[in-house]
Amino acid sequence: MNDALALDTSTLVLFALRWFHFIFGIIWIGLLYFFNFVNGPFAKTMDADTKKKVVPQLMPRALWWFRWGAMLTFLTGWIYIIGKLHLNGAGLTGTGGLFTSTWGQWITTGAALGSIMWFNVWFVIWPAQKKIITWTKKGESPAEMAGVVKRAFMASRLNTYLSLPMLFCMAAASHLPSYNIVLVLSAFVIGFVLVWHFVNKVAVKAGANF
Repeated sequence: MNDALALDTSTLVLFALRWFHFIFGIIWIGLLYFFNFVNGPFAKTMDADTKKKVVPQLMPRALWWFRWGAMLTFLTGWIYIIGKLHLNGAGLTGTGGLFTSTWGQWITTGAALGSIMWFNVWFVIWPAQKKIITWTKKGESPAEMAGVVKRAFMASRLNTYLSLPMLFCMAAASHLPSYNIVLVLSAFVIGFVLVWHFVNKVAVKAGANF
């Protein structure tokens, strides 16, 4: 009975971690899409005075949810993976292990992409945005600003392109019976094409077609 209770408790903990991982992931990726599909095209329409009013009010709030959503998604995801491997006694290469099972291979790929995205948020996008917000609030435009803006933009856009293959891999871990490189590459190609279309076609026309 004690073993059954322990197993049930472990299962509930893993379920809770996965649930919170979903919640924080929705916050993170939802804001990523807001920045790239909504805010990006809108920002191009603002003049300097409007930016000085809007950016200091909007971006710190949005970026707070964005970066902490990323952090908590990252932490709950890796704790879930480690906890499940520990519970199964599988480790990295045992039966059902991270590198040997279908679940493990898909999760490893998805988690690697998610970790790259998390790194970009905390160590590229957020440091750059702090500078941009401060400069915009003061009405300043130093020589380095263009480079900082470009760096933040490129990291955010890269995360957007990586998000669809990452989500595909996460879903595949629970639903696809096998792992192979063709499916992984297909997810990248289809995901990249969709994001390019959303950014360059849909997002540009969305407001005009309301």
